[in-house]
Amino acid sequence: MAEIESGKPSEANGDAEDVRLMRLIGGGDTAALEELIERHQALVAGTIGRMLGGNSDVEDVAQQVFIRVWKSAGRYVPKAKFTTWLLKITRNLVFNELRRTKRHVHVPIQPDPQSDEIRLGDQVTQTPDASLLETELQGKIEEAIQSLPESQRMALILRRYQDLSYEEIARILELSVPAVKSILFRARTELRERLKAYLDK
Repeated sequence: MAEIESGKPSEANGDAEDVRLMRLIGGGDTAALEELIERHQALVAGTIGRMLGGNSDVEDVAQQVFIRVWKSAGRYVPKAKFTTWLLKITRNLVFNELRRTKRHVHVPIQPDPQSDEIRLGDQVTQTPDASLLETELQGKIEEAIQSLPESQRMALILRRYQDLSYEEIARILELSVPAVKSILFRARTELRERLKAYLDK
């Protein structure tokens, strides 16, 4: 019996479907793999893109993630949410890529219109100047995120953009929940310091 983390019924149903697909993939079902990729490619590619700064390696690393899923399917045991396991694979491959290239690409990523963690204001209509300032700030936010150490960056991306719980992030990063809260606090403190000139405007 699969151990599924508590959550909304729809999440539990989605996880059950992932487990079903993984069983089929373990038996060599390529159609099931394609369906699984379709279900989770946005999560995987989005996380990789934000970690690597949106460079051209995103697609290659995402492909490696799903190749790893294919190869591991026969040994897969659903001890936690499928997406937690999937993001753990993503974390490993992204960290490997960052260490291999040793580069810091500062390519601004399109800001998430749903995110309101750092905002200049809630004006319904903005003047062109305000809109430009907002765009500039979002670019600086992405640059500042790229400058964070790997674990801080991953924790912040999983929390801010993927809306994961502290418990899920702890499983993915193989840390305790207090450690996750600590690195998120350090990451946010660093971001505020780097963005102070913009936020004080």
